Amino acid sequence: MTKASRSLLPILALLALGLVGFGVFAFRDLEKRGAGQSHAAIGAPFSLKTTDGAPFSDADLRGRPHLVFFGYTHCPDVCPTALAQMSATLAALGPDARIGGLFVSVDPARDDAKTLKDYLSSFDPRIVGLTGSEAQIRAAAKAFRAYYKLHEPDASGDYVVDHTGVVYLMDRNGRFVSAFNLDRPAGAAAAELRPYL
Repeated sequence: MTKASRSLLPILALLALGLVGFGVFAFRDLEKRGAGQSHAAIGAPFSLKTTDGAPFSDADLRGRPHLVFFGYTHCPDVCPTALAQMSATLAALGPDARIGGLFVSVDPARDDAKTLKDYLSSFDPRIVGLTGSEAQIRAAAKAFRAYYKLHEPDASGDYVVDHTGVVYLMDRNGRFVSAFNLDRPAGAAAAELRPYL
């Protein structure tokens, strides 16, 4: 390497940092604009039923914030983990915190109201199970841009369901705020939620 090329190294390094910085800035700007566009679509009108048979729609999201998660009771790992983390976060907020949790089943064939209610009895009582017909669940998943796919049953008739692992934070007006991270200490998650109460 010549003396002249060595003297250019600091200048090239600064230019590279500048390009990286500009790329990060541009990515964040696009991310913000994209998020702003998607906020209006997530949580669009839907209609399901609670495990007690009461109707529950997007209108019922208003009045207090909610954490919303799509899953199924036969899920081997993701769902019980997310519900345990949600329960710990709600407990950290205290029993009087005005916040709700929703667990929307994407497996109506196996998750009838009783099965769903029994399953959720192991978690915070503020987490409400929602179910409905296949068409209603498809519409609710579409309202939240949530993905799910039922696989073919095995020889025993058992099957798995691929599904979105996102926890949606909805504010007290029923509007989507962001995907909410539960994979951290419950106190930290609770602290982030408190301003929305």
